[in-house]
Amino acid sequence: MQSACNLLAKMQGARRQSHSATLPLCPLAGYNGRMKVYLHTIGCRLNQSEIETMARQLLAAGHEIVADAAQADKVIINTCAVTAEAARDGRSLTRRIHRSNQETEIILTGCYATIAPEELGRVEGASRIVANQDKSQLVQMIDPQARPVFDQEPIMREFLASSGHVANTRAFVKVQDGCDNKCTFCITTVARGAGQSRHLGDVVAEIQALAAAGYREAVLTGVHLGSYGRDLDNNTDLRHLVAAILEHTAIPRLRLSSLEPWEIPDGFFSLWQNPRLLPHLHMPLQSGSDTILRRMARRTNRTSFRELAAAARAHIPNLNLTTDIIVGFPGETEADFQDSLDFVREIGFTRLHVFTYSQRPGTAAAVMPGQIPSAVKKERSHRMIELGQELSLAFHQSYEMQTRPVLWEAAIGANGGDLRWAGYTDNYIRVQTNDPADLFNRITRTRLSDGRPDGLTGQIL
Repeated sequence: MQSACNLLAKMQGARRQSHSATLPLCPLAGYNGRMKVYLHTIGCRLNQSEIETMARQLLAAGHEIVADAAQADKVIINTCAVTAEAARDGRSLTRRIHRSNQETEIILTGCYATIAPEELGRVEGASRIVANQDKSQLVQMIDPQARPVFDQEPIMREFLASSGHVANTRAFVKVQDGCDNKCTFCITTVARGAGQSRHLGDVVAEIQALAAAGYREAVLTGVHLGSYGRDLDNNTDLRHLVAAILEHTAIPRLRLSSLEPWEIPDGFFSLWQNPRLLPHLHMPLQSGSDTILRRMARRTNRTSFRELAAAARAHIPNLNLTTDIIVGFPGETEADFQDSLDFVREIGFTRLHVFTYSQRPGTAAAVMPGQIPSAVKKERSHRMIELGQELSLAFHQSYEMQTRPVLWEAAIGANGGDLRWAGYTDNYIRVQTNDPADLFNRITRTRLSDGRPDGLTGQIL
């Protein structure tokens, strides 16, 4: 879970991080005048993108984003349902905020709010439940005087360009939602529905506005990025979208978030000839066992993934290739798990996001035979995480004494008279440095050293 407690301060110039999201099922009472809103998001970068968009819309409409829920007139929580733990986080956060401010209206939206509205509505403090299909109109529901999202875009562009308030160094831009693949473990397809793509011109216009406002990096997000454009009936795909952004915007850095390892357009990797498209790909594998991949209904296998990874590395120098792995999927034998360990090592992923399989009602996997005991899942998770740490350490050590561009995102502490800064290289390696200067939102050439599993130390040149 990522806290959005600092979103207000961040959006209004203070350099802190924040996330959030919301969706309503019915119209909300408006406020006459300025409204204080607290935003929080749980889960994926798509949720984060939606919350950041809402924050910009609310600010452009004259409202205030606050960093403390106790000060808020309204609270919006963008929930997640990908695991039982994520759903539990949504319930506990709602109760905690209600205890701190019983006068505020708590609006719950997102995937958990969509698939289990009655369950979530019974939580102490829950005021409104908003389904995903209504999320894009949430700001207008809160403030009926606000313009619709599509009509508000010129105002937001002008606000961002003139305010000088850069909320963060990078912005998450939603280009696509939903998914037509039915992975047997995934509740997201139930909560988000069929794939829907934003029009290319709208995405380009948003990134133009973000660049004008001072953002240095845009991250394209979606449930299934590779399917972008398939529903638009105009022969547009992800390759066309990325090429248009590179051609028609001045954003210094463009990055992709999670990219499923199928439906990748022909010639896609050649786009990385442009150095503004950053050398980092997150391609979820989920399992290194062909048997388990078939049970998951994943549209890939070891052979095709191996070929895809090789093609990406052949076209993209300094590629940082990361992935998701689920351990303890129903029917996973020790041999299947060993296949996953061996394949992860073979591909040489540089970071693993390891998830212990969680039964989600409404998915095919929830009722499959061969459910794995918790103790076995926990032990396998520990082994996979250890392998991920080993691979990350080796990758980071390979960059010792190299020089990479680093975008500095936040001051995370102090060391004597210096500030301790954290940022990311172009290929998404976390770097820390000590420096007395204000490095926020600056890109510097940085010499790397002292590789660790979580990143490197840097010296600005």
